[in-house]
Amino acid sequence: RLMPELPIFDDEDLKSYGDEEEESALSPPAALMSVLATQELLLENILECIPVGEFAVIQPLSDEYCLVLGYLLTWKLTLTFFKAASSQLRVLYSQYLRRTKSLNKLLYHLFRLMPENPVFPGPTSEVPNRDTKTFFTEELNLDVK
Repeated sequence: RLMPELPIFDDEDLKSYGDEEEESALSPPAALMSVLATQELLLENILECIPVGEFAVIQPLSDEYCLVLGYLLTWKLTLTFFKAASSQLRVLYSQYLRRTKSLNKLLYHLFRLMPENPVFPGPTSEVPNRDTKTFFTEELNLDVK
């Protein structure tokens, strides 16, 4: 609930970033970026032997699963923060992510974590004409209970 309210504080300081000739960058909340940087290193250690195009099998409720889930939830917070920011602030934040290569790392990690066949778990129908449910066609509930 707090993430959409944070960009308001950067809006007040936005005028000081527009005067420089070089490309300006503004970090999203430092605490969030610190956690993200730590998680990027941990995830890189887990996925280092898996090339892009192949996928890692992460066992549910393992330590690796918790690290991956934490990483993805941190990105969800970051994207919520971005969504609430003004377009001018988004440009500054995106420059920061470009310089730190965080977005590139996210894509590399996603392409190594994405399953080859993202079939949605649950009851399946044996009817051949029925479309198979995948993670891309079904709504996921990510609420923590």
